[in-house]
Amino acid sequence: MSADDGLVPQLESPDPDEELTIQQVSSLLGLPAPTIRSWERRYGVPQAGRSQGGHRRYNVEQIEMLGQMRDEIALGRRAVDAAASIMSAGDTSPADLVEDFLHAAMTLDPAGLTRVLEAARSSLGLERSVDDVIMPALRQIGRRWEAGRCDIAHEHLASQATQAWLVSIGRTAPPPVDRPVVLSGGPLDHHTLGLDCIGALLRQRGWDCRMLGARMPSESLARAVVETDAAAVVLVCHLAPGRRAAIDSLHAANGHHAALFYAGGAFSSRQSRHGVPGHYLGTNLGAAADLITSTVIAELP
Repeated sequence: MSADDGLVPQLESPDPDEELTIQQVSSLLGLPAPTIRSWERRYGVPQAGRSQGGHRRYNVEQIEMLGQMRDEIALGRRAVDAAASIMSAGDTSPADLVEDFLHAAMTLDPAGLTRVLEAARSSLGLERSVDDVIMPALRQIGRRWEAGRCDIAHEHLASQATQAWLVSIGRTAPPPVDRPVVLSGGPLDHHTLGLDCIGALLRQRGWDCRMLGARMPSESLARAVVETDAAAVVLVCHLAPGRRAAIDSLHAANGHHAALFYAGGAFSSRQSRHGVPGHYLGTNLGAAADLITSTVIAELP
């Protein structure tokens, strides 16, 4: 079927309440199931429902969105642009969602924050919710606090509500199929929300994540890697004074058959990354989760 023949092959007597499995949609549209999963994960096109067993289920509207995505790409459009076009009709922009997040944070409204995050996930998908809504909003809150325009209570409530939401969506992640990934803050770092976001994105990809949290001593991190037989270690350090201790933690974890990854403001400059063992993850958390997944699959048995 060519792109000019329409968006989706017509089902016989389509039932608006009928939902298909990903294998049925794959056969119907001629799209590999991994491609369908990737579009949902990266672009939120579409956000499939789930059965009681956690399997994807697609309604007619979602099947049409997938067909439109397929056809746009077949005409030479980039996937990210096709997805943005499909999702833009009637949807709130990331900038609007950031403003809604900030309003809920400034009014100390955790339920409002949850509603904003659910709206973001529904319209943008989890990856763009993290990179285009959560992280920009939290950076703005941090700048407001530094300028004396908000209280630490606003930052703490926003962080706690976001972490609780990430935990809740983690319950719908697919079951893990491989060795775990250990996630840790640097020995001097107090905040882990960026690490929580990476964990949520990795769980969505089927990884079993073991979150060690903030201020993790290097010897404890190394012990956790050994005891879990970890496939990978992800360490985040935001504080420049803690960079040396974070590097020591990476060295302590090295040599235990786990791939090493690191991120955070302490490693933002190229000079700060010189000689650091492992892979630098950058600032885009969706891309970081992809790099972890591809590297571990390529390097480890």
